[in-house]
Amino acid sequence: MIEPIGDWLRLDSADDVAISLRDIDAGAHVVLNGAPIPVLDPIPRGHKVALRPLARLTPIVKYGQIIGHAAADIAAGEHVHLHNVTVLPVQRTEARPTRNPSPDDSRLPNTFHGFRNHGRRSGTRNAIGVLATVNCSADVVRAVVAETRRRILPDHPSVDGVFAITHSGGCGMPVDGRTHIYLRRCLIGAAMNPNVAGVIIIGLGCEVMDGGAVRDAAQMAGIPAIQIGIQEIGGTGRAIRAGVEAAAGLIATANARRRQRVPISDLIIGTQCGGSDAYSGITANPLLGRAGDLLISRGASWALAETPETYGAEHLLTARATSREVADRLLAMMRRWEREVAATGASLDNNPAPGNKAGGLTTIYEKALGAVAKAGSTPLQNVLEYGEAITKPGLTFMDSPGLDDVSTTGLVAGGCNLVAFTTGRGSCLSMNPIPVVKIASTTELYNRMRDDMDFDAGRLITGWDMDEAAYTLAMQIIRVASGDQTAGERQGLGDHTFAPWDVGPTL
Repeated sequence: MIEPIGDWLRLDSADDVAISLRDIDAGAHVVLNGAPIPVLDPIPRGHKVALRPLARLTPIVKYGQIIGHAAADIAAGEHVHLHNVTVLPVQRTEARPTRNPSPDDSRLPNTFHGFRNHGRRSGTRNAIGVLATVNCSADVVRAVVAETRRRILPDHPSVDGVFAITHSGGCGMPVDGRTHIYLRRCLIGAAMNPNVAGVIIIGLGCEVMDGGAVRDAAQMAGIPAIQIGIQEIGGTGRAIRAGVEAAAGLIATANARRRQRVPISDLIIGTQCGGSDAYSGITANPLLGRAGDLLISRGASWALAETPETYGAEHLLTARATSREVADRLLAMMRRWEREVAATGASLDNNPAPGNKAGGLTTIYEKALGAVAKAGSTPLQNVLEYGEAITKPGLTFMDSPGLDDVSTTGLVAGGCNLVAFTTGRGSCLSMNPIPVVKIASTTELYNRMRDDMDFDAGRLITGWDMDEAAYTLAMQIIRVASGDQTAGERQGLGDHTFAPWDVGPTL
């Protein structure tokens, strides 16, 4: 249980700072060990106040971990933020593979109601995908989807939707370069996602990205897949008509499918955070991690991504890797990010966005230590490259940028059939055909963006028991997996967020 002291929250007895629970005026007091400390500056809600004097270059501790260093002498009671904090290299504890017991709750069921697939995980949705191999075919794809939704979908109630997979690439890239590899993984992974009952692949005909590779991979997995080339068929009008005709046949077949009891072990749940604030690492992220522990205890797969947003907290993951090899893969990934970002003249500490900083997050270390809480406490089973298939039960780490749509696209390509998304400032990301459960870090956000939020983690601040909240969230995830719509689905969102990682060059 989170236990505030008046208007302040201290997360660990070793912390040098406390977090304000409301806007605090200068002249107020924060109490430490019974002794009042005068507050010297106005402290915005969610921001930090120094609990003791901190000399220049002294490490600053929050969560019991170093989040940065004092850029100048900081007095007790002073606002601790961008003006007096810097980031210096930190020597974290050496990775030591350990095994943590998985929490359990006997009330949690072993099944959900999903669409059973042969030879792959069950779907939480029953949808038809229309996929563009190249941006040149994106307009045709969108026209096929719009016409199919208008004319055909209403008569097929068992089909959850027809969705477009369009993007800005597909050509002008080195063959078998990283961008090509990532795009191929994302398109094949999206076509083979458990929530896809059939797919139409539409290309121009002369692009780098080969639609035949997507078609063949889907068909080998037993997924009905139809390929259309705009040049070959004779232009956009004929391609649209052929696409709608193909969609009608796929929808008729998919409409015969029904939800049935399937094991929780068929769930592959991706985690994401966006628009984070200081409360994200206190309420929503730890809560989601605890709910993940419960679902993992029933055999589910749980994926953490956003490599730059775990930078400085990777030691918390490597310390529970199942092997030295798994730990070393994650560390090598971090070192690669350091090199590649440095080569551009930037720093990984550039990751926190203006909104993160306005919400009280000062450094990438602070953001990462809160973000990594989404991983819960179970062993790290695997470390994957962007968009690779998630095959192991338990916790997996996937390399991705922190950009929400790009990271979520990688998780969808990896096979996630549901995404759980925490936010502190507010996010409206959705991505068809994957339900995205939005978890607000504060009750204020939940009420302000009620049409976009699915779960209020802010109640933890006012005394809700963490274990009970985790069970409640895990049950809501199961209900969504079984067909309950998310806030984004109710609003019809998610058509324009598929964004494979483009690392360049564009030729």
